[in-house]
Amino acid sequence: MHVVITGANRGIGAALAAQYEASGDDVTRTARNAGGCLPLDVTDPAQQAALAERLSGKAVDLLVCNAGVYLDKGQTLETGYPAEMWATTFAANVTGVFLTVQALLPNLRAARAAKIAIISSQMASHERAPGGSYIYRASKAAALNLGRNLSMDLREDGIAVGIYHPGWVRTDMGGASADISMQESCDGLIARFAALSMSTTGCFETWDGRAHPY
Repeated sequence: MHVVITGANRGIGAALAAQYEASGDDVTRTARNAGGCLPLDVTDPAQQAALAERLSGKAVDLLVCNAGVYLDKGQTLETGYPAEMWATTFAANVTGVFLTVQALLPNLRAARAAKIAIISSQMASHERAPGGSYIYRASKAAALNLGRNLSMDLREDGIAVGIYHPGWVRTDMGGASADISMQESCDGLIARFAALSMSTTGCFETWDGRAHPY
């Protein structure tokens, strides 16, 4: 199986890549700050085109759209959330997902029963809206909406799309007090990706297999 993972230089992306490699899968790691990965700033159409050219003719069985940013942690409603922060976040967390899928669509179509996994967050849920982190929440909600719509348009191609909450994970982004370890999250996510099919395309699930409220 050929797996492409964005944002694979650290955190969940790096852990997923390592686990797939240990299982003998062919993994293409990409990252904005390459660090042993193929260079890919997901917001840059030129770099997307370069990746597509590099992978031309090679089927992609699983695309994991993991790259993203969380820039507005700790911002205040009265004085925070500057416009440029909105633009930067949406470019990475939403547009970047779309551009990656678009660039690798021929590779996904070349595979049998290809899958796209979008790493979103429970913070995408409009049913769970405790306030704060407005930019990150809005961007992840948009990524969820994007994934749901892609699942409809790619149905005829036999490409399944799943959207996932990886859990509150002890990473640089999640912090030391988070609920679960990187290993728990990765094990759960890999199981979710394996279970993804055309019968479940468009799902929004947690790392441990529970349907997440929208």
